[in-house]
Amino acid sequence: MARIYTRTGDNGTTGLIGGKRVSKDSPFIEAFGALDEVNALIGVLRSNTLPERVDRVLAIVQNDLFTLGAQLATPEGVAPKAKQITDESIVRLENQIDAYQEEIKPLKAFILPGGTRAAAELHLARTVIRRAERLCVTLSKTENVDPRALKYLNRLSDLCFVLARYLNQLHSVPEIHPDYGN
Repeated sequence: MARIYTRTGDNGTTGLIGGKRVSKDSPFIEAFGALDEVNALIGVLRSNTLPERVDRVLAIVQNDLFTLGAQLATPEGVAPKAKQITDESIVRLENQIDAYQEEIKPLKAFILPGGTRAAAELHLARTVIRRAERLCVTLSKTENVDPRALKYLNRLSDLCFVLARYLNQLHSVPEIHPDYGN
């Protein structure tokens, strides 16, 4: 990548892997944009002082998000040049969710997003992940989207929720339940 600008997108289009050009407001680009936003949010989150094991998990997630973006950008029939999100990627997230859930109190009711700064940022990332998931579902209605991409995003949102609860508990920040106007 010699230059940051190429001028090829000045007309409102951008290129996918394989050379196909699409509008910058296409479902592809909407989905990629949400993945990029999640990755940036996780980068902000990692600028906090986090337990080493949480930071390691999030570093892997950031790389997975790039992998997922490349996977979505590779049209059907074009050989992928990068690794793919696999069943093992999903199992890895599930194992992390299970491990952290064992360390926190069982959830008895809905909770309000917040707590420590890092926990609040995890909740924000979780909501953007859900948006990315919805955009990938929309994309899957017209394009071939590997179902593992959707599973990965679903589990990633769950992981962010569990990590937020873990960090709040680690710092003795109580969970606040909605009062539903009472």
